Amino acid sequence: MKFENLIIDKKRNIGIITINRPSKLNALNKATIEELHIAFKVLNKNIEIKTIILTGSGEKAFVAGADISEFANFNIEEGTELARKGHEILFNFVQNLETPVIAAINGFALGGGLELAMAAHFRVASINAKMGLPEVSLGVIPGYGGTQRLPQLVGKGKAMEMIMTASMIGAEEAKEWGLVNYVVDQSELISFCEKLAEKITKNSSVAISAAIKAINANYTNGVNGFSVEIEQFGISFGTNDFKEGTTAFLDKRKPNFE
Repeated sequence: MKFENLIIDKKRNIGIITINRPSKLNALNKATIEELHIAFKVLNKNIEIKTIILTGSGEKAFVAGADISEFANFNIEEGTELARKGHEILFNFVQNLETPVIAAINGFALGGGLELAMAAHFRVASINAKMGLPEVSLGVIPGYGGTQRLPQLVGKGKAMEMIMTASMIGAEEAKEWGLVNYVVDQSELISFCEKLAEKITKNSSVAISAAIKAINANYTNGVNGFSVEIEQFGISFGTNDFKEGTTAFLDKRKPNFE
């Protein structure tokens, strides 16, 4: 795959997407959002890819927000469509992707950048990372899921504070709040994420996909997460991975999942 704003790498069973707009601190413009959709879609369909790592180029920013110049003059209808399409083709798309996505936050993750990181299945931050949702300082609110995913991760009170003050928090504070899982030196960020990805790769991709569906169901309005868990649990019994996993356990050997 060749993109204008992305670099795609593959290491063993790991796909690595790097947002590559360093002169704009990797800000999300329309073209980058569309390229990310394609990249995630293609990697998700590649049976060799078991985990995806998402990061930004350079040492300053993961994604320093959306490209404000693209929508500064939008009207109500255009603004509504901007958010709706963004949810559809990228942010909700990533959250519900069958392949696990790890966000490697290597610097500023602000506005749409933090929203993209929160859409990933979990997050690892470098020590120098700064995170925030500064939209209210521009007279708008987070429009790519920030008002929904941030409270799910850090709680209502902390989310209200972050959004209403438009303040940034550091990596260690983000870890304390549950926004990120780990904080590591920037030089170790990708290798650390690769080690996590390798642990995931050893397990059943079919089962992991089912787990993602069940976990996400708990955060979907009108959906009973327990019912989805029961359904996905039952479906697992009809898979080759279940047969291989249980047989390997009884034979006291490591499973060899497809």
